[in-house]
Amino acid sequence: MSQNKINDKIMNWELVAVNPSVKNWDWKDLFCFWGVSIQSIIGFSLIAAIYTIYNLNFFVVFLGTILGSFLVYLFSNFIGKPSQKYGLPFATLLRSSLGYNGARFFGFLRSLVGIFMFGIQTYFLSKAISYLIRILFFTIDKSILEQDIFLTFLLGLNIIDWSALLICMVIQIYIFSKGMLYNRKIINFSAIAVYLAMLFFFIIILLSDVKLTVRTFVEILNFDNFLNYENLFPIFSIAGTIFAYFSIIIISFGDFSRYMKNERELKNGNLSLLFNLVIFSIFSVFIVTGSDIFLKQQFDDIEKILTNPTDIIGKFNNLQITVVTLFFIIIASASTNLIANFIPTQYSLINFKPNVFNLKTVSYTIGFFAFIIAIFWPTLLSQIGILSFIDTFGSFFGPISGIMIVNYYIINQSTVNVKDIHSTSSESSFHFSKGWHLKAVYSTIIGFIFASSTIWNYNLMFLQSYAWIIGAFFGGFVYYLLANK
Repeated sequence: MSQNKINDKIMNWELVAVNPSVKNWDWKDLFCFWGVSIQSIIGFSLIAAIYTIYNLNFFVVFLGTILGSFLVYLFSNFIGKPSQKYGLPFATLLRSSLGYNGARFFGFLRSLVGIFMFGIQTYFLSKAISYLIRILFFTIDKSILEQDIFLTFLLGLNIIDWSALLICMVIQIYIFSKGMLYNRKIINFSAIAVYLAMLFFFIIILLSDVKLTVRTFVEILNFDNFLNYENLFPIFSIAGTIFAYFSIIIISFGDFSRYMKNERELKNGNLSLLFNLVIFSIFSVFIVTGSDIFLKQQFDDIEKILTNPTDIIGKFNNLQITVVTLFFIIIASASTNLIANFIPTQYSLINFKPNVFNLKTVSYTIGFFAFIIAIFWPTLLSQIGILSFIDTFGSFFGPISGIMIVNYYIINQSTVNVKDIHSTSSESSFHFSKGWHLKAVYSTIIGFIFASSTIWNYNLMFLQSYAWIIGAFFGGFVYYLLANK
């Protein structure tokens, strides 16, 4: 009886192996998953900026992008395989490496980053909704927005901004808290819908001036100076940037791979990331290039290439296109928020207090704190360089991933004692030192020092994009040495 009470502290139905009947995801689901992961305002702007702003050879950028996605593919396979095999989420599997208390603490760091980023992403998502509200009011009566109530600011937000933020947060929490079976439908719908929307916008841009748009796009596609020693650094720099973008998703990838049918579907699905990046890159570059041509024909004040999709459609004098595009921007950004921030935070917080939290209560908790983050983001948090601190927290994720990989594949020979992973008994193989695997903790700290040095040491900042990999290498290597003693 006492043992059962003790075990209740780390037991929760969301943390146990999934029912085999729901392990029915195939490569198409992961294709949509990786599609959603890149289909955000940040993702679009990142890809477009890499290809257009830096004025690099198209094929140099393309090769760097493919190299970065291949690194994501490799690490996603490493992280995703044990979760696929045993049906366990990241937070639970972490117990086998760090102990049940170590998993609670370091998993909580993942929650902090997730809540913070969920709040920021929700703030930017709400801007699109507030844009739609303003369009609605403007079409009803142009003078409405001139009323004092719409000009009053509180914490940098007026009543429309506040309403949009509240609507955005409530809808996300309501929908996302329904569980993975429902979220799977959201992910799959969003990925396909956004690609269709990009195709639609692609065609509109193309038809605005077919000859000029195609000629400009072709000019980008050249092999001049492609095979050049000087291109090596840009290639690896771009690869690091792409990997850094996906790094926060990689560590929690087990939260999704646990639903895969088998390892073959997992690897094929992860390979679709490369295909997603090719499609998305072509769409992004073509849309940005074509929009630049179209807008410069319409406006004399366009001095720079616009890479933010919201800025682009804001210049288009077409209400229907603006509304439709904003709608799909909202869908894309919300779906990215779901897989990158919300779901991983759910599992990590539940693992922190398994006997307290469930899907509903943990969702409300995420929503409450994320709402506070979103409120103070424009006036306070964005001004104090807090993202450096978030990157520093994120520097723990690389070492943790490296330790998990070494522990699973080398130390434990690709096996996990599922029975012991839910036990706090001193006889459990994962009890270690009162729930802390000190060798793994020391290795995590050492890996963190190396990873975070690329963020805070000016002389090493050129390696910042590879902070995750650096942390994974040193964390895993030190753990290997300690574990064999």
